Amino acid sequence: MSLICRILCGFMLCFFGWISIVVATATNDWVVTCRYGLHTCKKMDELGVKGLWAECFISTSLYHCVTLNQILDLPAYLQTARALMTTASIIGLPSLLLLMTALPCVRLGEETQATKQKRAVLGGVLNLLISLCGIVSTVWFPIGVHYEDHLMTFGFSLYAGWVGSVMCLLGGSMMTCCSGGRHHSQQGKNHFYYSKHSGTANSLGPSAALKGSETTSPITEPEEGRGTFSIHVCTEEQTSIS
Repeated sequence: MSLICRILCGFMLCFFGWISIVVATATNDWVVTCRYGLHTCKKMDELGVKGLWAECFISTSLYHCVTLNQILDLPAYLQTARALMTTASIIGLPSLLLLMTALPCVRLGEETQATKQKRAVLGGVLNLLISLCGIVSTVWFPIGVHYEDHLMTFGFSLYAGWVGSVMCLLGGSMMTCCSGGRHHSQQGKNHFYYSKHSGTANSLGPSAALKGSETTSPITEPEEGRGTFSIHVCTEEQTSIS
C-alpha cells in the first residue's frame, strides 16, 4: 500500500509541477522593474513588468506591452530562459504519459512489473530534467534583470516557475528512487507456486535455499475417493529447470 501511495503522490507532484511550469512559460509577469517608488513610477510611466515574451508598462490610465521579437538583440539570460522553459514544457507531456502508464491501476497487455518500473524511472528522470531547466531559468532571469534594470519585486510567473520546479524535483525523485525495485526483488526470492496434478498441490518456499534438498510433508491423511495434498520444497536450481 505504501508503494502505491508513493507512486500516486509522485505522479500528482509531477503533474501539478508541469502545469505550473507551463503557466510560468506562457505568462509575462516574471519581474517588476522600477527605479523609484511604486506610485512615482506609475505617474512617470516607468513601472514595467517583464517576462519571456513581452515587456509591459503600467501607468495610471494605460497598460501596454511591447513584444520581444528581435531574437538577435535580446540578452543572453532571456534567450536561455526561453529555450529552457520551452524545452521543459515540451518534455513534460511525454513524461506524464510514461508516469500515467506506470500507475498500478493501468496495465498494457501482458506487461510485467519490471516494465512498469522502467517506465516510472524514465518518467522520473524526465521530470528531474524539467526541474533543472525550471530552476536555472527562474534563478538566472531575475539576476540578469537586476544587472540590466532596477529590479523592484518578483512577479506571479516567477513564483509559479519556482513552485513547479520544486514539485517536479520532488515528484521525479519519488518516481526514480522509490519505484519499488527493492520490494519486487525481495518478492522474487520468496515466491510461491501452486500446481494441481492428480490431486497434488506443490508450493515453492524460501526454506529450500537452506535445506538444499527435496522434502515431502503430508498435510492431511488421504481419504477414500480423494487425492493427497502435499508440499514439495525445491531448490532454486530445480525451480529454474521447471
